[in-house]
Amino acid sequence: MKTVFPGWGPTVVRFGVGTVMFVHGAGKLLGIGPAASGVAGFANTLGGLGFPAPGLLAWAVALVEAVGGLFVLLGLFTQVAALLVALVMLVATVAVHLPNGFLVSEGGAEFTFLLFVAAVSLVFTGAGRLSIDRDLLGREHRT
Repeated sequence: MKTVFPGWGPTVVRFGVGTVMFVHGAGKLLGIGPAASGVAGFANTLGGLGFPAPGLLAWAVALVEAVGGLFVLLGLFTQVAALLVALVMLVATVAVHLPNGFLVSEGGAEFTFLLFVAAVSLVFTGAGRLSIDRDLLGREHRT
C-alpha cells in the first residue's frame, strides 16, 4: 500500500511524546502538578529505590524529560533527544513501574513502556514533517 502522507507518522508521534515528556519534566522542575514534590521529592524516591547519587540523577532525569521533551516536540535534534528520552523511560519502566505489574491503574509499566517504544521509533525515523531539523536545519525526514 502506498504511503499517503509520508513523514507525518513520526510528526504525530513526536507531538505526543514531546508534549507528555515536556509537561512531566517541567512539573518536576517547577514542583507543580503530580510532581508537586519537585526534584527533591523525586530524588528521595530514587534514593529509596537504591539509585546512586539520587539528587544528581533526579536533576538529570528532570532535565532530560523537560528539555528533551521540548526538543522532541519541536523536532530539534530529534534523534538524540528521543534517545535520551527512551533511556529515561526504559529505566522508569524496568526499575520503577514493572515491579507493580503492567497496568498503569496499578502503578505498572504500561504508560512508560509505551513512551519508551514511541521514543525509540523516533530514533529510527527522525523528526518527520514540521520540524526544526527538517525545515530550518535542512535535515530530511526519513520514512
